Amino acid sequence: MFDILRNRFVIGYCLFIMLITFGLLSLEEGSSKSTISLLNIVLLVVPLISIVFATIHFYNSYEFMELLLSQPVRRSTIIYSEYFGVSCSLSLAFAIGMGVPLIFLNQGLVSLYLLFAGIILTFVFVSIALLGAVNSKDKARGIGTSLLLWFFFTAIYDGLVLLILFSFSDYPIEKYLLAFISLNPIDLARVAILLQMDTAVLMGYTGAVFSEFFNSWEGLLFSSGLLLLWAILPMLLTVRIFKRKDL
Repeated sequence: MFDILRNRFVIGYCLFIMLITFGLLSLEEGSSKSTISLLNIVLLVVPLISIVFATIHFYNSYEFMELLLSQPVRRSTIIYSEYFGVSCSLSLAFAIGMGVPLIFLNQGLVSLYLLFAGIILTFVFVSIALLGAVNSKDKARGIGTSLLLWFFFTAIYDGLVLLILFSFSDYPIEKYLLAFISLNPIDLARVAILLQMDTAVLMGYTGAVFSEFFNSWEGLLFSSGLLLLWAILPMLLTVRIFKRKDL
């Protein structure tokens, strides 16, 4: 973790988030407008940086992990250390980069939700990144898989949901949309924050259905619990594969 915190990329990531946050909070007149702009950064930039950096760091540390495995060290200890080292470092960089401007310029409960969403998405996409990297020894393929997964969750998934909605528009499938939302961590984070802002028009059709079944606190607890599962389950699968993997 301390080694990653000294990484120039992580320091640059922290400064980039801080400059963007300061700029948006200074330029936008209304706090709701600036919050929505920051939400877009949390939902797009944070998952991208997390999944790409975690994948590259795993492959760059591969030989070092092989050296550690020649010692009496458990495989689960090594992969968990990799996960928490990368996740905590990127989360700390994000929390400082966005938290400092929010403390000075936009204090409030929604700001805490933004920070929470960014941190939990960091843990989620580092978990997904390690799952993809453990399954492939080829670095280029691993990075390509990470980028494809990020693009799927940020763009392709919503298109598939819309396609299903139009195809089955004559049937009452609103309840099933909750399952669709649960299968995308980015959608979960977006809807949870927008529920607290009471801006239903920006949540889209899936968000409107979500708010119909839950109030703001129920929706927050439901989405937070699912996001934790998104962080835990891929990591458990990663550990299982890494224990049996022939390095």
